[in-house]
Amino acid sequence: MTSTDNARPLAYPAALGWRLLALLYDLLPMTVLLLVVSAISFWLHGQHTIENDLLFQLGTLLAAWLLVGGYFVASWRRGGQTIGMRPWRLQLLATDGRPASWRALSLRYLVASLTPGLCLLWSLLDSERRGLHDLATGTQLVRRER
Repeated sequence: MTSTDNARPLAYPAALGWRLLALLYDLLPMTVLLLVVSAISFWLHGQHTIENDLLFQLGTLLAAWLLVGGYFVASWRRGGQTIGMRPWRLQLLATDGRPASWRALSLRYLVASLTPGLCLLWSLLDSERRGLHDLATGTQLVRRER
């Protein structure tokens, strides 16, 4: 991505370290969301733990996965950034530089969920520092210049 007046790049592909720092920051809102799911699950289960109820465990896991996914997808769609990406000037875009579609962002979350770690490590091998989830969805995480 370059500016037209001086041909200096406005953004560069984000390195793995920046991605990990953003994920670290995103643990703060994730902790709150997961505590909310846990509290609701505990309340719905009659204020008893769910370790002996497989169906309730699966339901709680699905609710947590959907809530976390909703946070990421909605944040990426609304400006291309999560809370954790803002301090590091990271932004998620479609490869053509426009905002990514809801469908691409949802698929990105699904691929990242199914290939945890591997999707990020792939960015070390890709010449444009894209993870597997970026390749599968036509997105790219960039770090903007000041």
